[in-house]
Amino acid sequence: MEELLTPTEMAAADAAAIAAGIPGTALMAAAGMAIARAARRRFRPTRTLVLAGPGNNGGDGYVAARLLEGWGWPVAVAALAPPRAGSDAAWAAAQWRGPMRPFAPAEAARAGLVIDAVFGAGLTRPVAGEVAAMLAAVTAPILAVDVPSGIDGATGEVRGTAPQATLTVTFFRRKPGHLLQPGRDHCGEVLCADIGLPGAVLASIGARCWRNTPALWRLPRPDGATHKHSRGQVTILGGATMPGAARLAAAAARRAGAGLVTIATAPIAAALFRAAAPGLLVTEAPLAELLADPRRKVWLLGPGLEPGEATRAALRALRGAGRQVVGDAGALGACAGMPDALAGLAVITPHEGEFARLFGARGTDKLAATRAAAARLGTVVLLKGADTVIAAPDGRAAINANAPPSLATGGTGDVLAGVIAALLAQGMAPFEASCAAAWLHGDAASRHGPGLIAEDLIPQLAAAMESTHERV
Repeated sequence: MEELLTPTEMAAADAAAIAAGIPGTALMAAAGMAIARAARRRFRPTRTLVLAGPGNNGGDGYVAARLLEGWGWPVAVAALAPPRAGSDAAWAAAQWRGPMRPFAPAEAARAGLVIDAVFGAGLTRPVAGEVAAMLAAVTAPILAVDVPSGIDGATGEVRGTAPQATLTVTFFRRKPGHLLQPGRDHCGEVLCADIGLPGAVLASIGARCWRNTPALWRLPRPDGATHKHSRGQVTILGGATMPGAARLAAAAARRAGAGLVTIATAPIAAALFRAAAPGLLVTEAPLAELLADPRRKVWLLGPGLEPGEATRAALRALRGAGRQVVGDAGALGACAGMPDALAGLAVITPHEGEFARLFGARGTDKLAATRAAAARLGTVVLLKGADTVIAAPDGRAAINANAPPSLATGGTGDVLAGVIAALLAQGMAPFEASCAAAWLHGDAASRHGPGLIAEDLIPQLAAAMESTHERV
């Protein structure tokens, strides 16, 4: 599993490694080597300017400068300020015998490659003044050390200003800010280098956030004893206003492995749904009658439903019956301004606008806001976006980063909700089901390529699921 460490957690990992007997200078030497090697692999030798801050990031930059110069590169260093006496960065700076340049925009403008080693992921103040002017003057490719200066490693937010890096080299583990927007876009390609920290230091940190990959969960696999009822039933409440939404969700749930999928709807809309795929079940039975069937454990409420009192009443009935409910779209709209009406659901899947209407403005820390919402409701919250965050009530969280921009089209959220419901019906826990569905959703979209519409996702789900089995 790929843990994501906040800057504070990364500092604790460094401290634990040093306490275990690994010198800080050894870690800095390894980091500088990783930067230099990345530069040599990605770029041709060119006039290179290392922008060095006074902290450990700057120290890493001094080491990289020394190594690149030894390999024949034309390298100079522009220092914002000297390192603190006696620090590891001072050790690295003392070994640099090459040219120093003024920390001035004109120097940055002349460079063919800039290594940004000014500020790291733990930046606590906005980048402004001479640093902002220096970075703004760069026209060459930028190799960022840890993160581009100005990116908050914990949140991905831009503090003041930040440059656009071509390549970012970080160490040991990625930070949330490498995956969260807008930090992810500023980082460019991210290389995570091993610098000799033992994996055992993670145990003392207790990381609770991961990059969402198939290593974090395992899809259910049918065997010889499997039958349609053991794969679970998904029941979707379907409205007459937007029947296509429920049909998309149902098709996705069937493709994702649910044994039986039923759309429950009013008689006026039943014909609309019966004209869909032949394997889809449709019922006009009242909700109370359907809830009498104990096999209907998983419900999807929201796609195509009107956000009114009828939807809120259905929510209350499903919660009271102890069913696992995925709340999406109309269910979220019905509870705008009163999010506690969603408490206890298995999963809710808001996009940014729905989240704001439920909980108010989320602020700059998407990860913290999603975790707070999950803890408040006792519900897994999947906050959709290019950087989807999935948070569990117990504080676990994952950031999904495989979703292409082509998913920004109507109906794709209905597909996602249907996949989550199907995985719940097959016995996955809500957090793992949500993480798996988000990843499958993104992978299916990438497999299709340009010109994606929501219907295109469903036939791609099979290949996406099969690829996760191949990775095990």
